[in-house]
Amino acid sequence: MPERVADQMAQMLVAAGVKRIWGIVGDSLNGFTEALRSTDIRWMHVRHEEVAGFAAGAEAQMTGSLAVCAGSCGPGNLHLINGLFECHRNRVPVLAIAAQIPSPEIGSGYFQETHPEILFRECSHYCEFISQPAQMPRVLEIAMRTAIEKGGVAVVVLPGDVGLRAAENPQPARWTPVLAPTVLPPAAETERLAQMLNDAERVTLLCGAGCADARDQVLELAGTLKAPIVHTFRGKDFVEHDNPFDVGMTGLIGFSSGYHAMLDCDLLLMLGTDFPYRQFYPTTAKVAQIDLRGENLGRRTRIDLGLVGDVAATLSALLPKLVKKSADAFLTKAQAHYRNSRKGLDELAVGEPGREPIHPQYLAKIIDEVAASDAVLTCDVGETTVWAARYLHLTGGRRLLGSPLHGSMANALPQAIGVQAAFPGRQVISMSGDGGFTMLMGDMLSLRQLKLPVKIVVFNNGLLGFVDMEMKAAGFLNVGTDLDNPDFAKIAQAAGMAGFRVEDPADLKPALQHAFAHNGPALVDVVTAKMELVMPPKIQAEQALGFSLYAAKAIINGRGTELIELARTSLFR
Repeated sequence: MPERVADQMAQMLVAAGVKRIWGIVGDSLNGFTEALRSTDIRWMHVRHEEVAGFAAGAEAQMTGSLAVCAGSCGPGNLHLINGLFECHRNRVPVLAIAAQIPSPEIGSGYFQETHPEILFRECSHYCEFISQPAQMPRVLEIAMRTAIEKGGVAVVVLPGDVGLRAAENPQPARWTPVLAPTVLPPAAETERLAQMLNDAERVTLLCGAGCADARDQVLELAGTLKAPIVHTFRGKDFVEHDNPFDVGMTGLIGFSSGYHAMLDCDLLLMLGTDFPYRQFYPTTAKVAQIDLRGENLGRRTRIDLGLVGDVAATLSALLPKLVKKSADAFLTKAQAHYRNSRKGLDELAVGEPGREPIHPQYLAKIIDEVAASDAVLTCDVGETTVWAARYLHLTGGRRLLGSPLHGSMANALPQAIGVQAAFPGRQVISMSGDGGFTMLMGDMLSLRQLKLPVKIVVFNNGLLGFVDMEMKAAGFLNVGTDLDNPDFAKIAQAAGMAGFRVEDPADLKPALQHAFAHNGPALVDVVTAKMELVMPPKIQAEQALGFSLYAAKAIINGRGTELIELARTSLFR
């Protein structure tokens, strides 16, 4: 039987199936970490609590189970907040344990005093302070249940001294799993949607992460309606591979074919997506939306019909009501546009031996060729996300994680750490931008300490590339985007890891093969082109004007060599 509150908490986590807790120890966590020593829960010691939040989120996203992170009082748990925002926006079940200063000192301006129950409220479904032992069991169970059932973060704030007090009414820890219900819209609404789809001539499907368990139904729907499928970044894992109806992504990092398939339809059906960029939605087409969360309906664009339901179950109910279409001109046109878009992108992914620097498209293409068929790949926000979205083939066994909703730098390495811990026998690759990697580079040491064989590929262009592009597109001279980078391979070697540096395209594939085959963590530092244009599928007039203004300003300010390098890199390949 548990003797202290901390013991009681540890035993409840064991009963709920928790395997790991991510964090950094501190005196306010001493009772809790001591209690863990008598359990099978592994304390995952990272070098920065932000990494703990990202790692827990990636673990939860890949396993579908509750993951846990913890931070000591004040700055310790405050560092969790960015990772927790990522978890919450991804709707993955994560419990955060936020230690607090000694309870008698709260409100006195004591050393390291903060109020986590206020700070974490915006990035959690549930955030509660435990002030006495009798509270703990019920608060912890509510927190875990809320994180799992609502999908997102729950926070329990526990002063260290309360954790060391005697448990009240100690009982053997129990946990009762609950199966999620299947949600279906009213039959009349399904009939209305069927009528809209039967009446439409040109239907496009926009598929997001809500299609994770609905691949078969989505493909059957597309075949019945002769509808092109556009996927979001988070939908790429589930609907892109082996899909004859797929015509790519839309949005800032997508394909022109995806954009035009949405622009030219007369009915857009949104399936399990909350795609946020309003400028990429059609302006004249009818729009219908199916989503498990009713609050998402009509949030991004006006809709003519909204249905609350599981995508797979709703489509299963819908399909028998549809009339199979014979006319496929719209689909054929979208497929041809996609082939042309794909051909244009593939032509940029070239590498000629001896010709430097290496194009990032070529690097992404070679990663795709060398990675295992069931690899999990993580990508940093910015240009690295673009190359991952455009050049990685997710073959059904692969997964791709990023930060498409929260858009945080430095997500890739921490997410890779979380995935590798949960899947020790699986190949995990972090596609890191040089800016993101250096932001949390210290946790490269966690790979060695935790014995995690993550492979890091650094896209080293010496630039905060996406920000640089946004400045130029707005007509501004780029400021503060240059990065004076070291040789990352040597840093990896000094840290006891395998390290490879690649500057010549001829050396790229062998280096990646050696690194990926290495029995342990490895880093490949790839020097990539600095001035690589990342073109969105829809070029706004103001973007074209902005870029012209940037070019004029660059010449006036004596920075004309930037334009020469840009032309040499992007035009004369």
